[in-house]
Amino acid sequence: MITLEEAFTIVTSDLPRTGIEVIDFRMATGRVLAEDIFSDMDMPPFDKSAVDGYACRRSDIGSTMRLLEVIAAGKLPTRRIEPGTCSKIMTGAMLPENADCVVMVEQTSENDSMVTVTDQKTKNNIAYCAEDLKKGALVISEETLLQPQHIAVLASVGAVKPKVFKKVKICVFSTGDELVEPDEVPETSKIRNSNGSQLVSQAVRMGAEVEYGGIVPDNEDITREKLVEAFQIHDVIILSGGISMGDFDYIPKILNELQVNTLIRSIAVQPGKPTVFARSGNKFVFALPGNPVSSFNIFEILAKPFIYRLMGHHWQPLILRLPISETFIRKGTARLGFVPATIKPDGSVKALIYNGSAHINALVTANALISIPLGIASVTKGELVDVRLI
Repeated sequence: MITLEEAFTIVTSDLPRTGIEVIDFRMATGRVLAEDIFSDMDMPPFDKSAVDGYACRRSDIGSTMRLLEVIAAGKLPTRRIEPGTCSKIMTGAMLPENADCVVMVEQTSENDSMVTVTDQKTKNNIAYCAEDLKKGALVISEETLLQPQHIAVLASVGAVKPKVFKKVKICVFSTGDELVEPDEVPETSKIRNSNGSQLVSQAVRMGAEVEYGGIVPDNEDITREKLVEAFQIHDVIILSGGISMGDFDYIPKILNELQVNTLIRSIAVQPGKPTVFARSGNKFVFALPGNPVSSFNIFEILAKPFIYRLMGHHWQPLILRLPISETFIRKGTARLGFVPATIKPDGSVKALIYNGSAHINALVTANALISIPLGIASVTKGELVDVRLI
């Protein structure tokens, strides 16, 4: 059994990257950039008005000025500002030559094409050429996980066909004769398969290309056949169940027979101890515990950073230090604990009622996991704890 830190190092080290493809930038949210993006122009590209008002010379603000023209956004000024003159200008419009300030409409009065400034304490109200960004400047770095705000930046610099890393191809299996698919009514001794849908959803949310391989029965030959087929198509196989010490837990044996090198066999984490991570060249297997909270947790803390690394992104969880809202006591202390929790409006975090690794309903309102260090049995109300957002 190894520590979580050791497991993290194993699953994130010496990894290949997926290939590179060019896509439409509008479809790039959730993808990882495979190139640096540079600005193809100054931003703003010209001096422009930051308000609706009158462009003029500051030295003329104390006198009445003659209106020359109205400059709409997107139109070129046709008149130069001379002493005693001004031009009405809209927000975003190009500043006319010789103007050094824009007086807001609210600070002026206009009568018969003559403009008087009623409040002379005005700012310049100009957005100057290249004050936001200079041509050739780096705007988004390679390995960035693209979000909607990045798409706007790509649009502004004309990067409409960015290079991104290809999606990781993942196949998700659940194992066990006790499982039936969610659309079936379980017979006595059977349960619905929640892990498969949960793991597919977690991987899809990351932007992976995911196939659900179904339920694999407790049959060694069928299990071997399914794994061999999946390896031919997918980069990563994620399984739940079949890795403990039971008579029908075939996964470790089959991986050994297929010469897939097992790098992790168990982790000092609660829940989630029976976790297997294996590799054969650039193909990987994550075999997670069968209990749903365990599989959810291990995906979040290990599979997620692993998958993002394959797609070129060095993802790190957001971990906050927050006071716990109620005293929390746990039974076992031999492993690092992760407890489903919710962050409250007052900035504290509440551990949710949690009856063990099979208690999937404990995750319904969870938006975080509280980390309880090894050897710690209780946390007192108000004590600061590490809170991992999920």
